[in-house]
Amino acid sequence: MFYLIVILIITGVVLLAAGKRSSAILTALSLAAGVTASSWLALSVLFNKAIPAEINEILTNAGIVCDSLSAVLILIISFTIVSGFIYSIGYLPPYTRNKPELWTKAHYAALFWLYMSMIAVVLFRSGFAFLVAWEIMTISSFILVIYEYDKKGTIQAGINYLVQMHIGMLFILFAFIISSEGSVGVSFDNLQYYFSRHSNWPVFLLFFIGFGLKAGFIFLHTWLPEAHPAAPSHVSGIMSGVMIKLGIYGILRVSISLQGDMYVIGTSLMVFSALTGLFGVMMAILQHDIKRLLAYHSIENIGIIGIGIGLGIFGTATGNTLISVTGYTGAILHTLNHSLFKSLLFFSAGSVTSRLHTRNVEQMGGIMKYMPFTAMAFLIGSVAIAGLPPFNGFISEYLLYFSLFSGIGELEFYPLLIFSLTMVSLVLIGGLAVFCFAKVFSLIFLGQPRNELIESPAEAGRPMLIAKMLPVVPIVIIGVVPVFIVAPLASLTSGIFNQAHLFDTTTLMNPLSYISVGVIVMASVITLLIVLKRINEKRRLPVTGPTWGCGYTAVNSRQQYTAASFTQEYATLVRPVIKNGASHVSFREDEIFPGKRDFHTSSADIIRSKIILRPANLIINLLRRAAVIQTGRLQHYVLYAMLFLVLVFLLTLLEII
Repeated sequence: MFYLIVILIITGVVLLAAGKRSSAILTALSLAAGVTASSWLALSVLFNKAIPAEINEILTNAGIVCDSLSAVLILIISFTIVSGFIYSIGYLPPYTRNKPELWTKAHYAALFWLYMSMIAVVLFRSGFAFLVAWEIMTISSFILVIYEYDKKGTIQAGINYLVQMHIGMLFILFAFIISSEGSVGVSFDNLQYYFSRHSNWPVFLLFFIGFGLKAGFIFLHTWLPEAHPAAPSHVSGIMSGVMIKLGIYGILRVSISLQGDMYVIGTSLMVFSALTGLFGVMMAILQHDIKRLLAYHSIENIGIIGIGIGLGIFGTATGNTLISVTGYTGAILHTLNHSLFKSLLFFSAGSVTSRLHTRNVEQMGGIMKYMPFTAMAFLIGSVAIAGLPPFNGFISEYLLYFSLFSGIGELEFYPLLIFSLTMVSLVLIGGLAVFCFAKVFSLIFLGQPRNELIESPAEAGRPMLIAKMLPVVPIVIIGVVPVFIVAPLASLTSGIFNQAHLFDTTTLMNPLSYISVGVIVMASVITLLIVLKRINEKRRLPVTGPTWGCGYTAVNSRQQYTAASFTQEYATLVRPVIKNGASHVSFREDEIFPGKRDFHTSSADIIRSKIILRPANLIINLLRRAAVIQTGRLQHYVLYAMLFLVLVFLLTLLEII
């Protein structure tokens, strides 16, 4: 812990003291050093390579413990932070012109602090060191979120995030304190001792609330749709791609030590996660802000990961190793997959919004003509997040279906009902995700511009394109040849959760090999059709003419489908569950030539408005009424002190205190 704080202080001082350009270069060098060192440690653990005795002694003295779970998270964090920093090189310059130089340097410093604190979170087992790293991660991400502090709502979103993260930290602290009995004390390593002697679910619930606030499970998610739109796009990609996954890491780390109540915990987590996934995707469909839409899809994918963890815990409780290992493997693989396609989507969305200066999809259209590479990257990310082949999202969701189907034949009525409902939820989540991204991609990239463009938007710069290409490669590889990643990951997972002696990884290999063959055949057929089309085009003389308009060719850009019209039937269908509405437009009887009117649709997060804001507003109103005692007169304050002393005297006299 001491070494981490020293490193952060030194790098912070150096980065803030350097010039703006030097600060970016020094941040790149610092991140390169950190990524190299942490990745070397992670790969050494994963490939069972011996760590030199001197380095091992330093790590032990620093309280650092790296197992397979930590190693996998380190690689995910490192990959995303590298792509995010490269993206920032091209994304930030237009936004730095109106910002103080010190603030931009603080942004780079916070980016490095965030990376180091995330690595520390997955390496520290001591409760104290873990919470310090957790706090540094929260503060550094807060600084990153409020970079565009001059925009309306940014500071409010940042403070909302900061407050909720500290509430979550208190729950984690309480859980550590309660479970601290034993020789190890306040530590993850002490949980197994505590769980073996006490009921598991109360402390697990405390940990789940604390970590769930970071991850964004339903009822704990309200900070997420506010912070992601407020943050710069590379920060949104990093936060959604990896930072919220540290909440998942915490839940997995606690799950390793569970000794009892696993049946209840597993089934409850499956149901809660299914609700999270459904809520996230249902809310995402109704959003017109592209970054808010992607934020709600993060909630959806956290729900999918939670289903996998619930399956893993349930399988362990019932002694079904196949359900357990495939559930846990699906959860960890989806954690990796989500970091790839969600960062890709945020980077692509950021490229569009930086060119059009709006996040509202209603004001976009036809962008594929101007930004073809960005459009293709967004399309790949859209197919992947929808869980469709031939990309990686399909593989992790397939593992969850595999886990669910593996248990159906052996379950009693109530767990069978839960498994069936979870499966239906996964189907609905996938279908609604396809619907949502069909809307988003078509509105942004196809058709014609819905607003008059002052100048044609140019394709994103080279650093931004490189950052988008980096996640595309593993997205395609995992989708086409999943055996290369699923086999070692299943083997690692069975070892992490102490089931390696019970699980044969070949169980998963045959179905995955069929998937690979199917994907390769599909890709070959599509390639062949494209080649035949090109050959046919060369043989024919091209003729240019207007697009067939079904007998009506007087349409203009304003008569295209809007986001509201695309989802109109859906919005009506879900209105009993999700509050949505439209502005009222009226005309006076004497208004022969009506003036300009504004019509817009909206949706409200009921959980935020009813469960979070209503109690908060009640407290604020009570405090405002209590403020009447703040008169500013010294005599009144002396009187308050005297009344307090009298009250204490009376309570003591009556032996109440």
